[in-house]
Amino acid sequence: MSIFNKRTIKIILGLTIVCIFLVSVKIHLKSSQDSKFDYMEVKNVMPPWWAVSTNFSSKTSTIDKQIIHIMTVVNQTVPNVDFTDFKETTSAKYSTATIVDYKPTYCVGEDITVRVDMYNYLGEKKTYGGDFLRARIFSPNLAAGASGKIEDFRNGTYNVYFTLFWEGEMQISILMMHPSEGVSALWNSRNKGYKYIAYTGIFLNRSQEVQARCGLLWATQKEKCEYTDTKYGESFYCIRPPGVACEALISLKSENTPYTDLTNVQKKLFTSSNMGAEISKQVDVVKVWKCTRHYIKETAKCQTGMSPPFPSGYFLQNQWFPIYCNLFPFDPLIHIDKFLPGKRIYLMGDSTLRQWIEYFTQVQKSLTYFDDHGTGWHKTLVAIDVTNNLQIQWKKHGHPFVTQSFFNMKDHSYIANEIDRIGGGAYTIIVISVGHHFRPFPLDLFIRRVLNIRKAIENLFLRSPDTKVIIKSENTREINTDVERFSDFHGYVQYLLVKDIFKGLNVGVIDAWDMTTAYGSYDIHPPETVIKNEIRLFLSYIS
Repeated sequence: MSIFNKRTIKIILGLTIVCIFLVSVKIHLKSSQDSKFDYMEVKNVMPPWWAVSTNFSSKTSTIDKQIIHIMTVVNQTVPNVDFTDFKETTSAKYSTATIVDYKPTYCVGEDITVRVDMYNYLGEKKTYGGDFLRARIFSPNLAAGASGKIEDFRNGTYNVYFTLFWEGEMQISILMMHPSEGVSALWNSRNKGYKYIAYTGIFLNRSQEVQARCGLLWATQKEKCEYTDTKYGESFYCIRPPGVACEALISLKSENTPYTDLTNVQKKLFTSSNMGAEISKQVDVVKVWKCTRHYIKETAKCQTGMSPPFPSGYFLQNQWFPIYCNLFPFDPLIHIDKFLPGKRIYLMGDSTLRQWIEYFTQVQKSLTYFDDHGTGWHKTLVAIDVTNNLQIQWKKHGHPFVTQSFFNMKDHSYIANEIDRIGGGAYTIIVISVGHHFRPFPLDLFIRRVLNIRKAIENLFLRSPDTKVIIKSENTREINTDVERFSDFHGYVQYLLVKDIFKGLNVGVIDAWDMTTAYGSYDIHPPETVIKNEIRLFLSYIS
């Protein structure tokens, strides 16, 4: 007979559970204290995506816990400020930028620090941070540029760090994209619902087409069609037309609604003179020389699994040079026919990735589009080179897809589902880019999508670890394009989350945000120079 009676066993079990609970609470509190996600700093400081709080219902799914945790951290770091007088908000005109320990000349490879002090329109020093800034150095005559790394001290003062990558005269640009009060307004309005975009679906009722309202979240008493991916928890809805089957949905389009959450005072923050405004500097140009005591160290060949820093590289003579890895000693685009034969390349995402297949067919003349009789710019594109056994496909990502022209729903799928259907292997390459179409919607939708994609990639690597996967971040876009829906602030938060969520996977990263910032691009579809350099880096990853 056991020396422990039932009561003794219950006491031991109870004490064990209490100890485990206290340890878990201690770990959770330490994790919360250490969380330093900062949308103003391009650092991989987001708490691990799997580090979730313990205070959830037992019915809460793992991914929902991850989403809630990430949203909590971001909410704690994005400024939450209000104002009644426009003059109390940050003014680029009255703010100043000063080079710390300025010297008449510098050496290639040196770092410089620019201190930025923010003031309001009353000339008063700001006492809190959160302004959305963008910084770069550039030399127009050399077709050169590089991003600056921004540190927010949360007291109205910032440090901007630049590395001097090339010889010559460099200009400094520090832009206030949005004041902290504007950032707060954009963040709050974004996460209040799905009212910025409306969808119209077309159903086929025998030989007639019937239109109905659709959306990502639909509170209505009317009968509705629910299109749910049960594996990944993604849903989309349409009001069901009378007498028409839900399966008869054939196409969809979106439109920007007149809805706004901004007050008239807040709208003043987003006039053209208050966005992308240059902060005045005591010194606009620095002179850089080659010096024997400074040099840029050599790095290993570019390969998947590397985590690019920020900045991750620089432009010189319109050519991108990553600082964390080496490209080829020759231009890979000149020898592109040596890298692509036998490959199956799947481009999954938005129109910034569609630019890739357009460029591939432009430089690789043996590639020919296969006509699948689709219509519209958003149709699936397939290019084939029979001689070299090469296939490249671009396909748009699943809901939400934002476009004012109807797109086909017959082959709709989410990126995670597409990855699940690919066998993978040494000759299979997947490139993923999502972001721009998610900006008008609450951030938790984007977080769920990226976490689902990561899970699908993990499963892909289990069955085909030699598959190459490349993540292309979203890029900057126009400053004055419907800022409440599409501001680069929304994209920047997403960009940081993508970098963190995919960290630790054996994937290649193409930092399009860094590249377009360094280049000075303000176009949702970057110029060919940027696309060309994205593909140069891509070729280096897959060789």
